[in-house]
Amino acid sequence: MCWWTRTSEISLGQGVFAAGSLWSRLVTSYLNVTDGKVWSVSQHPDISVLTATCPSRTSLARIANKWTAMIVIVLGDRRRRFGDIRTAVDGISGKVLTDTLRDLERDGLVARHVYAEVPPRVEYELTPLGHTLHEPLRALGLWAEQHINAVLAAREEYDARR
Repeated sequence: MCWWTRTSEISLGQGVFAAGSLWSRLVTSYLNVTDGKVWSVSQHPDISVLTATCPSRTSLARIANKWTAMIVIVLGDRRRRFGDIRTAVDGISGKVLTDTLRDLERDGLVARHVYAEVPPRVEYELTPLGHTLHEPLRALGLWAEQHINAVLAAREEYDARR
């Protein structure tokens, strides 16, 4: 189970305090301290996103979206304008790109920069938090490219058996 509670009266400084290794399957609770506020998680399983009520599940849903992955990969190297992103991410509609960029901005993964020019200019870039996501998503993209032939062969074999 993933139990999240905010406990602002506990002041332990900055960092994560864990009972054992945070990544160990044996961890049952830890305190995450950010900006002087303590967020405690108790009975924290190895992968808490498997619990329906865990807040981290919404982050995983955002990351798992195919358009999110492609946009984060495209923004990994530099700021880009809307049209540049749309051109780079073949097949995405303007509405879906707009909605996804807004969601990424809301989640703190993308920053939107508006310039007071005529015509107006808007650029998007990954935030520091977004950059932490870039390499894992880029690695997934590379995996997909490297293994597409094996995946297609497995699909053909599966379909032939049905």
